[in-house]
Amino acid sequence: MTTNDSEICRDNSFTGRSLINAGLRIVLFIAAVLFLLAISMLLGPSGIGIPDLQSPSGSAILSLRFSRLLMGLMTGAALSASGVVFQALLRNPLAEPYVLGVSGGAGLGATISILAGSGLFVSLGLPVVAFIAAVLTLMVVYLIASQGSSGHPSVYSLILSGVIVSSICSSVIMFLVSTASVEGMHNVIWWMLGSLQPVSSGQQLLSAALILGALAGIWLLSPRLNALALGREMAHYQGLHADFVLVVGLLFATLLAATAVSLSGMIGFVGLIVPHVMRAFFGPDNRKLVPLAALGGGTFLVVCDALARTLLAPIEIPVGVVTALAGGPFFLIILQRRMKQAWIA
Repeated sequence: MTTNDSEICRDNSFTGRSLINAGLRIVLFIAAVLFLLAISMLLGPSGIGIPDLQSPSGSAILSLRFSRLLMGLMTGAALSASGVVFQALLRNPLAEPYVLGVSGGAGLGATISILAGSGLFVSLGLPVVAFIAAVLTLMVVYLIASQGSSGHPSVYSLILSGVIVSSICSSVIMFLVSTASVEGMHNVIWWMLGSLQPVSSGQQLLSAALILGALAGIWLLSPRLNALALGREMAHYQGLHADFVLVVGLLFATLLAATAVSLSGMIGFVGLIVPHVMRAFFGPDNRKLVPLAALGGGTFLVVCDALARTLLAPIEIPVGVVTALAGGPFFLIILQRRMKQAWIA
């Protein structure tokens, strides 16, 4: 056997081991997901266990837990996949819907829809109104960040603009809440804190269709997202229409974030934490990262919801508080590392 043949055999052996290791990690991840979802179904204010299914109250409790599990899977998957797209398009790990103001804009649209009424038409139109408001907010953020630049704003200007616009949206929401009725005020405030309380079946079906459609679109777009990670110029030389990918990707990510907000309120940092963890375990290939991050985000939010209803039982903590307590320090750590890298460079 020649030297070249030996090198080829070693390369093939290394590739085979890498594929086996990657497959094993995915299998272990799916097993962990199933285990965590099962544990979350068993957790409740009274401890861990299966409710008495012979009694009407026990059956109702189990049905409520299952509904909340579905809500968590949909919301977490939408937020996490949206974070993957924002980070890929902006090529920065700090990007996510909450930080860029998209969630704030969607929250403002959803607040207006909630205060407008509670009929069937309003419930079904909630994701649509939230999406329109989120798109308008993203456009405002991009325009503000583009001022004084060459047309392509930096990530830090986008984050700063997103924080400012999100603060303005929050102020408008507070104004609307202060002028609303007591019932409307209660509904909006509890929704803003983040909750996986089941919504109407019509809104769940519409939201599920929007989320699945957006996830499918992002997965089809994922090879182009991989090419765009090399930079706009390199992607252009490879025949990729970078502006088209940017616009379509932002629309899909905004649709996911807005739908998640309309379902469960202002739940932050899921789109920041989960993509980082998934990328560390499974690599940066968006073809694998998008579905795995969606599954991981849904599981993470379901676990957070289980903790929220058991830590201070019988008092239930809003799930958005739990994700913020986990995501706040995570964001600061990443920001500090990025600032050090920028300073060294």
